Amino acid sequence: MDTFEFLAKNEADTERLGAALAETLLGGTTVALIGTLGAGKTRLVQAFAAAHGVPRDGATSPTFVLVNEYQGRLPIYHFDAYRLRDDDEFIELGPEEYFESNGVTFVEWADRVERCLPRDYLEIRCEATGETERRFTFRGHGAEIETLIDAIKLELA
Repeated sequence: MDTFEFLAKNEADTERLGAALAETLLGGTTVALIGTLGAGKTRLVQAFAAAHGVPRDGATSPTFVLVNEYQGRLPIYHFDAYRLRDDDEFIELGPEEYFESNGVTFVEWADRVERCLPRDYLEIRCEATGETERRFTFRGHGAEIETLIDAIKLELA
């Protein structure tokens, strides 16, 4: 499994990354977002949603509601597993329906529910490396996802 890193030096770079993801991710893709508080997980989802035509303030962290839905060119599903106690609580949200839908599903704090993720998914590790700088490390789980990573690289080139 290869990894790919993208260094966002500022908000504009994160917007560019979100736009690249919006151009390449297909319906039915699950994105596992992993990182500490303030690492850029929600901001990346906002950039993706904005590139799909969702107003920037229309995409918010689902920490307290656990899942948000946004309507862009594709449906966007945004989970937050931070407050969940265990896998069973995540399963009760019905993530399989979202994973198998024609939308793109983002799961923040995905490392907390990793056993519940579909077999094929895109992992993005988010890391704050400075006040406005973020490192996003991509890893594909499944052959189709590896192909998507290649497309993301081309979109960013």
